[in-house]
Amino acid sequence: MKDIILKAENISKQYRLGQVGTGTLSHDFNRWWHKIRGKEDPYLKVGDTNDRSTKGTSDYVWALQDINFEVERGEVLGIIGKNGAGKSTLLKILSKVTAPTTGSIKSRGRIASLLEVGTGFNGEMTGRENIFLNGAILGMTKKEITSKLDEIIEFSGCERYIDTPVKRYSSGMTVRLAFAVAAFLEPEVLVVDEVLAVGDAEFQKKAIGKMQDISRGEGRTVLFVSHNMAAVRSLCTKGMVLINGKVAMTGSVENTVSYYLSHGSESMNKKVFSSEYDKKEFTIHEISLNAVGKLSEDPLDEYQKIDINTLFTLKDDSRKLHLTFVLNNDFGEALFTFSHVNGDLKLNKGLNKIKCSLPEGFLNIGTYYLSLYVIEDSKATIFVEKDIISFIIQEGERPLGSWMGREPGFIKPKFDWSIEVN
Repeated sequence: MKDIILKAENISKQYRLGQVGTGTLSHDFNRWWHKIRGKEDPYLKVGDTNDRSTKGTSDYVWALQDINFEVERGEVLGIIGKNGAGKSTLLKILSKVTAPTTGSIKSRGRIASLLEVGTGFNGEMTGRENIFLNGAILGMTKKEITSKLDEIIEFSGCERYIDTPVKRYSSGMTVRLAFAVAAFLEPEVLVVDEVLAVGDAEFQKKAIGKMQDISRGEGRTVLFVSHNMAAVRSLCTKGMVLINGKVAMTGSVENTVSYYLSHGSESMNKKVFSSEYDKKEFTIHEISLNAVGKLSEDPLDEYQKIDINTLFTLKDDSRKLHLTFVLNNDFGEALFTFSHVNGDLKLNKGLNKIKCSLPEGFLNIGTYYLSLYVIEDSKATIFVEKDIISFIIQEGERPLGSWMGREPGFIKPKFDWSIEVN
């Protein structure tokens, strides 16, 4: 028998775009008129898909559509997706901050939420007063809160400022205290949005460790939203991918992270070209990337040796052609240029399988874009395609307690180091 503690059934959330209040009275009257006649809300039949990158035709947008899932006691569900996919909207509905347009949430026990920095805190009240306020909102007695007070303050690391108004806290201090309150007041379900990124490495280690204790040791349930795939992998037991307000996939955390990085994103590790890349002098067939020993469908991470493969047919070997690649970051800045001529290799007539291997751990976490130039006689560009293929380097496996996230810079060269002790 499954011990289901949280169940979402047909959850949808519709928002009206534009300035709030413009024309809403007529819409409200129309809804009321349909309701008293026993008819369906007319605005449920309209609305665009939640795709922030495209211009829609309707004033209404579905932030979420037909979301169904269930969570067992003790599970840690990682909810992942691009910005605007509907993750935070779903958590607000689960936390009862906002109501769904359609559908229902069934839960057993208290739900504590950590949605945004300072959510639920009164800036004019001290940290200590806010602990009691949040505990009361969760339905706890003053005696219960008092018994946990010292643990909460110690975990937050804000003891020196606990009797100072929260409006004078930094964002990191506010998150520390808010997380401590949410975690130590023993909710049956803990809902955590992308707030851990505000904290420093020490706080990330403590917070993730505490969430593991809550789920594994105390058998409580955690819903965790993050763009940090290393944190999702180390913490979660199950994953769910949201794309444009709909559930694209649920399953094991490894499968869902791989799906998100390879399918649910705007990048890809392999591109097969159409006939428009069949030129008089050459044909570009395919460009792909893969970690050594893996397929192009597998995600790439920061610690792997990566091969860049190009299938290229040279039709006339009297034409002295070579390929040059430029690697750009997601700001469009060129990081470096590389070409097979630097390795004293030349193209031969017929099909050439060109492979360039990037050293292990060379690229940092992030999204990258390759531009391709076909050069003749080392001086004339006869073909160029900007951003011909894009790919993502994700977080690799890191020990719990190490820094989770992206370090500064775009490449991670391995230098030779030595230390002499006198």
